[in-house]
Amino acid sequence: MGVLPFSTYVLRKYYQATGWNEDNFYSNLTRSSDALLDFTVPRGLQFSISKAPNALFRTSYSINALPSLNGSIGYMFSTCELDLKKSGDVRFKDIVERFKVHGIPKRPEDKEEEWLGGERVDCRDYLLSGLFYIPSGQLDAFYTTRWSATTQFSAACILTPLTGASASNPPPLSSEDTMLMSVQHDTGRWGSEYTWQAESGGSILGLRVLRNFGKLTNGNGSDVGVVYPAGTSGGDESASKEVPASSASANRTTPKRVDEEDAMEGGLKGRLSAGAEFYVSTEKSAGVSAGVRFTTLPNSALQTNLSSSSNSASSSSPSSISLPKSSTLWQPPTICTATFSPITGHFTAAYASKVSRDVALCSRFTFNINSYESEWTMGGEWWLRSKKQPQQLSSSPDLSDLGGEAPATSKTMTAELSSPSEPIPASDAFTLSGSTEPPLTQESGQIQGVVKARLSTSSEFAFMWEGRLSNALISFGVISNLVNRSKPINSIGLEFSYFSSE
Repeated sequence: MGVLPFSTYVLRKYYQATGWNEDNFYSNLTRSSDALLDFTVPRGLQFSISKAPNALFRTSYSINALPSLNGSIGYMFSTCELDLKKSGDVRFKDIVERFKVHGIPKRPEDKEEEWLGGERVDCRDYLLSGLFYIPSGQLDAFYTTRWSATTQFSAACILTPLTGASASNPPPLSSEDTMLMSVQHDTGRWGSEYTWQAESGGSILGLRVLRNFGKLTNGNGSDVGVVYPAGTSGGDESASKEVPASSASANRTTPKRVDEEDAMEGGLKGRLSAGAEFYVSTEKSAGVSAGVRFTTLPNSALQTNLSSSSNSASSSSPSSISLPKSSTLWQPPTICTATFSPITGHFTAAYASKVSRDVALCSRFTFNINSYESEWTMGGEWWLRSKKQPQQLSSSPDLSDLGGEAPATSKTMTAELSSPSEPIPASDAFTLSGSTEPPLTQESGQIQGVVKARLSTSSEFAFMWEGRLSNALISFGVISNLVNRSKPINSIGLEFSYFSSE
């Protein structure tokens, strides 16, 4: 599947509307590298049409013409209104799996309470969806709701009827029927997930935990400060006091020693996350794995941190502390992950980075300490843009769309213009500072598609193009085996998607 299914697009819009961060969990630890190296190529010829007659209800129809004829009918309902765009107007990066550096985690906020006549009338948000496959008769159902500001419950089931069943003789549970229940708890610093899966062969109980290190943000989006213990320097004698982290480093009164060197700038500034999972089944089997992830800070957060540090430092000691004019606020968006399963002996390490505005590359190495088998995979994505007339970039543009303001201590230029149909999020912007060059010109326009490719030591090569044709979304892909001369192409597919809103 190239372009995201309409149900997945609606689900992500639901999470966005309710303020739920689905990326702050161990199950999505390697999401960015998987988007570059594990993309699914469409098979055969597929068509899908979706419609949102109102802001709460949606329908979806799909058909596979090749290699076999089958289809599905889906329905989705949510209690909150979702801002769904048409396939011809939707931001292209919102409907494809892609490399992305997510913002700094923060504690989720509860929805505003609605009171009428002294009674609370607002209901708990939930989303319900169902998908019926034809002619197999398989039914997929999904339900999710928020129990509290930091807790979410989800349930999914797959029902496959047995052949030979009739209305008078309903089919029993099939051996392929599965039910999965999940409870997720997100506090910003911690992300935990409790799962229970039931099937004919038994049940599995699992636990996943993810811990974020470094500075986080509170509900208002500002940095969490440093807390001084009571009785220490910089704190109150009777109680602890919270001050901003930038002020803590600026309020230094100790004179600098002769042999003390200045802090050297360099390296990637980011945050570290570590997690683990453990599961046990009724079949007397168990599993465990652990992983770490390093993520660079978004450009808007990096600008805000350096700007606040410079402003607070200059106000306290303007003659001794200042931000160098040659400092560069931009750093390449980078994500490094490593996972290890001690029982199976499987180790995986991946490095993904956005090397330019439209190109992201990833490399992954897997190794098994028990069988000594290894595999190296590399791939990337290249965003295609339409041509448009050159425009002149302002030397100090408005950065309100980037999640922060331009620092007052330096000039700022962006390498990408925003447009009403293609807004630039903070994680996709490339911002430079301290430049004295004349204004730049830009000849690239809106994003019209993306090309993805991967190559591994197992001699498998995959290529996929995702683009837009008029108001429809198209995906074309091919998987090839480079060493098999008799059958060099393993699969090839083409997919058309169209959806509209009210």
